[in-house]
Amino acid sequence: MSKSTLVYRGLMTSTLSIALTACINLQAPKPVIQSNIPENFTQNADQNHAGPSIAHQGYQTFFSDIRLLQVIEMSLNHNRDLRSATLNIQRAQQQYQITKNDQLPTIGANANALRQVNPSINPNHPYASYQVGLGMTAYELDFWGRVKNLKDVALNHYLATQSAQQSTQISLVSQVTQAWLDYAFAPANLKLAEQTLIAQQDSYNLNKKRFDVGIDSEVPLRQTQISVETAQNDVATYKTQVTQAQNLLNLLVGQRVPQNLLPNQAVERIRTQATFATGLTSDLLNNRPDIKAAEYQLLAAGANVGAAKARLFPTISLTGSAGYASTDLQNLFKSGGFVWSIGPSLDLPIFDWGTRKANIKISETDQMIAVADYEKAIQSAFREVNDALAAQAHIDERLGAQRRLVLATQTTYQLSSARFKAGIDNYLSVLDAQRSAYTAQQGLLTLEQSKFNNQIELYKALGGGLNQK
Repeated sequence: MSKSTLVYRGLMTSTLSIALTACINLQAPKPVIQSNIPENFTQNADQNHAGPSIAHQGYQTFFSDIRLLQVIEMSLNHNRDLRSATLNIQRAQQQYQITKNDQLPTIGANANALRQVNPSINPNHPYASYQVGLGMTAYELDFWGRVKNLKDVALNHYLATQSAQQSTQISLVSQVTQAWLDYAFAPANLKLAEQTLIAQQDSYNLNKKRFDVGIDSEVPLRQTQISVETAQNDVATYKTQVTQAQNLLNLLVGQRVPQNLLPNQAVERIRTQATFATGLTSDLLNNRPDIKAAEYQLLAAGANVGAAKARLFPTISLTGSAGYASTDLQNLFKSGGFVWSIGPSLDLPIFDWGTRKANIKISETDQMIAVADYEKAIQSAFREVNDALAAQAHIDERLGAQRRLVLATQTTYQLSSARFKAGIDNYLSVLDAQRSAYTAQQGLLTLEQSKFNNQIELYKALGGGLNQK
């Protein structure tokens, strides 16, 4: 056996042994996260803390109105944003499969025919050569974990995309429910404006009669006319809002919502349970898919650091082929025509003017950005929950005060009207009382809708709306 053959076999044995046993992963360690997670939510009473988080309830369990549940189901099937997010998952999954395949050698068939002249043998008679076989393209021996880190980058991007789709679904359930409520309360406001317009028109007719017979001056008549025109403007405004609310709901659902699934009046209840359990603060990290997406992006950034560092070391690739070769096409596959070759190749850039080190700095900076984004995602999640809890803590007090205000202004309006008809007061006191009563009733409808919206926001902020049951 020749010396060159021994050297070649030794090189091959050493190369394969290193490839199988001595791979190094240069992936950056996971950085320390300083999110300052509180032990309890602010404004969180004991009854809110006890029990598992409402985020574990599917929307079909959390919401009580059958019509609303059907509208949500339609949106999950037809909404374009959710469909786009789902397609992004499929794209990321295929990209991960590509990077995963890069860890395996690529085998391809090849065949060629060559017509040539050898001047040293017979320059006047060209001859042909034929070859067919299988070849392995340059297969990188992943000593430093570059290919594995790139696979981890693609995997974490895929998982982040999946979490983003889940976050889109949670947001969609919330948006559809709030749009459905907008449509429920817009007709209620329209009805209030129409009732006010009728009352203003009656007052205008009464003042016109008093003016025609000379009891009052023209001032009360014109004041009443101003109120009538204002009420007519409000009616037109709320009619527009009804149409716009329906248009928004149709957009979110992705198709026209059937009329039988739309509320015909302001709803009194949208949830099945009376209490809201927020669970432990640590549950929020598991229930919020946007936090998970930020964490996966952080892991991907760490893997990118490892891939960039691996570029500092030599890239060793393995190529090989096996097949048949002959100068006679008829004898191509006969005995003696089998040929093969295999060997490593080394690629080590010597002078790159600092490009590889700059890429490492960039990847490390990207990792620090991902850390900041992850910490902000956690802090934003807690802020959203605390804001919703703060609003929930006092919404019933505000509703109670607003209902008493409505009763007081209506009583004042009735008394002012009676005193005006008896000739005790002028009409200005009636107008003030009427405006106050109308404004108080509008404020009550707004607060009632705000209470429902707060329940939806708390459910969303805790991560609810992902499970369907």
